Amino acid sequence: MDFKLSIASEIAGAIQIAFGDESMSAEEIASYLSVPPDTALGDYAFPCFRLAKALKKAPPMIADTLRDALEAPYLAKVESVKGYLNFYIDRSTYAREVITSALDAGERYGASDIGQGKTILFDYSSINIAKRFHIGHLSTTMLGNALYKMYTFLGYDCVGINHLGDWGTQFGKMICAYKKWGDKDTVERGGVNEMIKLYVHFDKEAADDPALADEGRAWFKRIEDGDPEAMEIFNWFKQVTLKYAEGIYEMLGVTFDSYAGEAFYNDKMGRVLDELNEKHLLIESDGAQVVDLEAYSMPPCLIVKKDGATLYATRDLAAALYRKDTYDFHKCLYVVAYQQDLHFKQVFKVLDLMGYEWYKDMEHVSYGMVSFEGQALSTRKGHVVYLEDLLNTSIEKARAIIDEKSPNLENKDEIARQVGVGAVVFFDLFNNRIKDIDFWWDRALSFEGETGPYVQYSHARCCSVLRKAEGEHAEPNYAALSDPQAQDVVRMIEQFPDIILSAVERSEPSMVTRYSANLAQAYNRFYFENHILDNDLGVRAARLLLTEVTRNTLKTALGLIGIAAPERM
Repeated sequence: MDFKLSIASEIAGAIQIAFGDESMSAEEIASYLSVPPDTALGDYAFPCFRLAKALKKAPPMIADTLRDALEAPYLAKVESVKGYLNFYIDRSTYAREVITSALDAGERYGASDIGQGKTILFDYSSINIAKRFHIGHLSTTMLGNALYKMYTFLGYDCVGINHLGDWGTQFGKMICAYKKWGDKDTVERGGVNEMIKLYVHFDKEAADDPALADEGRAWFKRIEDGDPEAMEIFNWFKQVTLKYAEGIYEMLGVTFDSYAGEAFYNDKMGRVLDELNEKHLLIESDGAQVVDLEAYSMPPCLIVKKDGATLYATRDLAAALYRKDTYDFHKCLYVVAYQQDLHFKQVFKVLDLMGYEWYKDMEHVSYGMVSFEGQALSTRKGHVVYLEDLLNTSIEKARAIIDEKSPNLENKDEIARQVGVGAVVFFDLFNNRIKDIDFWWDRALSFEGETGPYVQYSHARCCSVLRKAEGEHAEPNYAALSDPQAQDVVRMIEQFPDIILSAVERSEPSMVTRYSANLAQAYNRFYFENHILDNDLGVRAARLLLTEVTRNTLKTALGLIGIAAPERM
């Protein structure tokens, strides 16, 4: 039962009967219903100020009249307070309806088909070829992964794109270094680390021999021209990098549908340049080709450099056109750090000036920076935290905690992996994405408070309670769920579908992350205040059902943000 819509329908009917007005639909009224911050003020509240103009009456008078006209079997009472209508739902009815709805939906509770027939593209992670992951890659990867999962849960057709950083003169330098000092077996064994060594060696030698830089540029020109030898080595570098990346993505539970990166668009930029010229948008500026955006309070968007080379903007424009043609997307989300705000504003504005109305369907999902235990990350200063090291250390620390707290637990390695990785992901996705993150071990791995391990442990607690009562069947007495602690859990369960919708609308996975922590805390308060396995079978059955829907909802919430839900901890 949708209490919000049901109450809205009752209000709409009462307005019609009491005032003869049919101007507001139940759906419109529902949009104005809110959940008061304090349950003492009711389960839902409606501001009658919204009706004052249409009805030409004072809000308190409207509220008093409607209060007297409203009556429904699921309402315990309706109060009129200073122009507001406060609705109190019968506690046992509320618990029964919410729990039954959640149980009937099972794993699909909170899911919908609102996205049916609509394709959403996600550009995230976007790793660089021949470079290691560092902690700075965590946010783009996990934000994109969470949004992908949430949109899929709402019925959208989703396409995850890892827009590889696989273009530029550095790859010519790497091939040059490989030809001079490398060998295939060493690179195969050493992987990305060995490629980095070759690149560092090249830079060191080039400092003393400027001719090396020319050789590097020549090799990149051969890549641009599709030279067979250059392309074979170049593609092999990509394969080695992706093999390394797959190991990290597997730890994180992340997959992609496309790895089309910058190189993929090398032969597709001609269309961009042709269209910009045809539409008289390209102008020359100091030998470069730009789109003037001064009228929109932005610097010019650089399309072609003096030497004829294209840039990120050129390739992103080509990618946008290709993606629209290929996928006919409903929305295209770019999960990229906030430092690129101007870049995407420029790209979207250029698409607008080119006459593409669908530029409005493109969104830059920006996020803040990551530091580690109070220190900003800097490659140049040598303060880098590599992602695989972070994950492995977190798993080791989780294993040590599990050994101490649960020495007899089976499958310790698997659970340590789930807890260790989950702690990192939860910490990353807990705050609003635009906020900077300072990662601390003791906070992330705590089994208390708003952390991944705490939520996972709460899920495992629910599983433990249900195992003890496995096979039991009794008629639930929902009146046993009328206490404040039980009602807090019921209320949170009811809110879950709306939380997912809001998280998607705002591109804000932290809403689900925080919700999972709040639900875990609410359930634990209920757990400690009530004897769930009560001797009264009706009371016991009702409390077990609330435990079951809590377990299911915690598992779903954790899954949507890319975290496993262990059944034992």
